[in-house]
Amino acid sequence: VAPAPAAVADPPLTRRAARQSFLTREEVEEPATQGMRGTLTRLGIRMSPSEDERREREWTRLVSQHWPGPRTVAVVNGKGGVGKTMSTICLSSVFARHGGAGVLAWDNNQTRGTLGWSTEQGPHDASILDLLPQVDRLLGTGAQSADLAHFVHHQTRDRYDVLRSKPEVLATQQRFDDTTVDLIHAVAAKFYRLVLIDSGNDETDPMWLRAIERADQIVVPTIGEAKAAESAALLIEGLAERGGHFADLAERAVVVVSAHKHDLAPAELAKISDGFAPLARDVVTVPYDPALGADVLNYGALRASTQRAWLRAGAAVARGL
Repeated sequence: VAPAPAAVADPPLTRRAARQSFLTREEVEEPATQGMRGTLTRLGIRMSPSEDERREREWTRLVSQHWPGPRTVAVVNGKGGVGKTMSTICLSSVFARHGGAGVLAWDNNQTRGTLGWSTEQGPHDASILDLLPQVDRLLGTGAQSADLAHFVHHQTRDRYDVLRSKPEVLATQQRFDDTTVDLIHAVAAKFYRLVLIDSGNDETDPMWLRAIERADQIVVPTIGEAKAAESAALLIEGLAERGGHFADLAERAVVVVSAHKHDLAPAELAKISDGFAPLARDVVTVPYDPALGADVLNYGALRASTQRAWLRAGAAVARGL
């Protein structure tokens, strides 16, 4: 019978391993800044923040973070007029205002995409049509991020950039395919940390499908109306049935339900929102705000409650990245 192996002695404990570090990670919580608690703090009576303020701070932390490598978010719904462009703008504003530069909103629509009409124009009228011939140069080693200023439109108040389509021309004059999406995405991913893709309504369009394939996360906007909500639900279910990457996107989808008119009953908005609970990872409701319907959407013009809703939506997206 072989002898039992000798017990291996634990290595001796070094002085460094035995010593407790003088350094700690303790943080002092910032006092309240909102509501009555914030007022008392400003008067010299230090108050801790409310649970609502703590929750908002956590949302802010989530949208302020940077990820290792670029991230792509596709904003999709096969029905028009349900808030895709609005959602792209508001989410881009949230991430850029809190997390800093490096956010691109891209109008991936060859049939009258309106992202450019709804955002600030830069000192030129360039669009995706002007960018495409320069892709090879921009992907080269000598290209710099400032070179993109010739093609994108910087939003001076909200701090993100917009890559426009050209809705003034017919779709036949800017008929692109999945290869086009790959080229543009390669440029976007090289120079931006976060890319939000506004999409069209044709779910069979090669550009639409390729954007989904490139996405790390999808946002599915809808309004408080049955047909729009049904379209959103069918899209999520359709992606889930395709399996693989599409099913993963469906499972982690964020649905944004917006009140599109001032007299929409809260119960109706809640009913639609609750209906998406089994389909999506997170559902966020956005209250009615006339500033969301402005010709050029300025995030700073939104009501505080609307900005808070979009901050929550951004945090929901960030949790999936």
